[in-house]
Formats: sequence, structure tokens, C-alpha cells
Amino acid sequence: MKNLKYTILTFLISFAAFANIPNSEKESLLALYNGTNGAEWNSAWDITLPVDTWYGVKIENNHVVEINLPFNNLIGSLPSEVGNLSELVKLNLGFNGLTGNVPTALSKLQNLEVLELFMNKFEGEIPAELGQLKKLKSLKLYSNKLTGNIPLPIMGLVNLEELLLGSNYLTGNIPQEIQALKKLKKFSVMDNKMDGEIPVEMAQLTDLEELLLSTNQFTGDVPIEFINLTKLNTIMVSDNKLNTEYISVSGKNPPSLMLIESSATATIDIEKE
Repeated sequence: MKNLKYTILTFLISFAAFANIPNSEKESLLALYNGTNGAEWNSAWDITLPVDTWYGVKIENNHVVEINLPFNNLIGSLPSEVGNLSELVKLNLGFNGLTGNVPTALSKLQNLEVLELFMNKFEGEIPAELGQLKKLKSLKLYSNKLTGNIPLPIMGLVNLEELLLGSNYLTGNIPQEIQALKKLKKFSVMDNKMDGEIPVEMAQLTDLEELLLSTNQFTGDVPIEFINLTKLNTIMVSDNKLNTEYISVSGKNPPSLMLIESSATATIDIEKE
């Protein structure tokens, strides 16, 4: 009799663990698992166990708030059902083998602060719909096969601190509207096919610490107004079509500032006055 009571109690506890997660969220997780060859993941889920035991899934207040599955051998397309995880704050699927387009359904994740899809094989354009993610602080899409321009709505994500889009096949210029990203600390479009002049409006991004623009087709000069970027510690502009080999900046910048020659590999260290 005691064993029976224990068995029933265990069942009820397990059932409660499942029941506390909305069905729509559990179905979204299962869609992710089944759509990305979950059985072959490096750390696979045992879907017979409670969701809060599944590797890389964080639950708070009976909702999925984080999915962290980097280096986990996810292969296939990212299912649109992930967009139904309405309380998701962080989605990290970096260093996997995901293919196809970045789902526009991700725009439904209105609580999302971190979106990390880097080091995959996504193709197509960056969805303009991602500009609806107003709480987003970090957008990392580097090292994929993305094409097209940087969507203008991305420049409306005023809480962004990191916008890393390097090592893709992006074209077009850097939108002047980037000046709205006042909290931006890291910006990278290195190793793309972008062109046009480096917008002087970027000099208004006074929190900027890292600016990576190398290996594109940018023209003109690096704006002298970048003298105002006193927090900048790394700027890379090598392998472009700039008019000048170097950019002169004031000693106001940190002594660690490295200016990369636009046509070679030499560096200049700027000393503080």
C-alpha cells in the first residue's frame, strides 16, 4: 500500500511538472526537438521526463524563459513554433548546423532580450520583422549565409548593446539611422559585401567599444568625428576601399585603441596625452 501511494505521489509530481508548462510551450519545444534532429543532439532531451529537466531549458514562473543549446548538433530548419514561447528572454542556438531562413515568427517573442543564431548556415535576408523585438539587447547573426541589406527596422531596436552581423553576404550600406542605437557597445559587419561611406552619424554612439568594419567595400574616409568615441578600444577597417590608410584620432581615446591600416596589416597604438 505504501509503495502504491509513493508511486501515485511520484506520478502526480511529474504530471504537475508537465502541467505547469503551458501546452503551447511544450509543443513548441517538441517542434524544436523534432525539427532539428533532436535524437542526434549531443545532449538530447528525454521527452518522457519533466520539461524542467531538459538540457538547456530554463523555466521560471511556469514558463520557458531561456533556451541555451550551443554546440549541440542541431541540424535542420528552425521551426516557426519557437515563436510561440511568449515569455522567452534568451535564445542561444549558436555553433550548430541550422539551415533555411531565420523564421519571421521570432518577431512574436516580445520579451526576448538575447537572440544568438551565430555560426550556423542560415540563408536569405535578415527578417525586417525582428525590428519588433523592442526589448532586444543582443542580436548575434554572424557567420551564416545571410544576404541582402541590413533591414531598417533593426535600427529601431533602441535597447541593443550588441549587433554582430559579420561573416555573411550582406550588401548595401550602414543605415544612417544607426544613430538611434545609443546603447550600442559592439557593432560588427566585418567580412561582408557592404559598400558606401561609413556614416558620420555613428559618432553619436558614444558607448561604442568595438567597431568591426573590415573586409567590405566601404569608401571615403573614416569620419574624424569618431574622436568623440572615447570608449572605443578596437576599430578595424582593413580591406576596404577607403581613401586614407589610417584614421587620426585624439589622444582622448584609451591607450589600447588599435587602428588597423586600411590596406595592410600594420597597427598604430594611440597613446594618451
